[in-house]
Amino acid sequence: MEYVYAAMLLHKAGKPIDEDNVTKVLQAVGIDADPARVKALVAALSEVDIEEAIKSAPTFMPTAAAAPTAAAEPTAATAEEKPEEEEKEEEKQEEALEGLGALFG
Repeated sequence: MEYVYAAMLLHKAGKPIDEDNVTKVLQAVGIDADPARVKALVAALSEVDIEEAIKSAPTFMPTAAAAPTAAAEPTAATAEEKPEEEEKEEEKQEEALEGLGALFG
């Protein structure tokens, strides 16, 4: 994961994401960079529009904090709706993970 973070940091700084720069970032934080992993990351990211991937990535926010409940006790209708909402949330999370997989080819 630290390799991806290094690439994201370089992208944010407007620097080219190449083997030398990724290795330098990793070494700056005390990580011995594996040249094969660096090369694989750079090759995988060469075909990805990182800015577009960031824009299309869903943001994860805690659902409990987003909607406070009006009643102390849930009604029968809310109890029935909850599993559907949880399924939708799980589907969103799975889609997000699939999107992250696209970064690696």
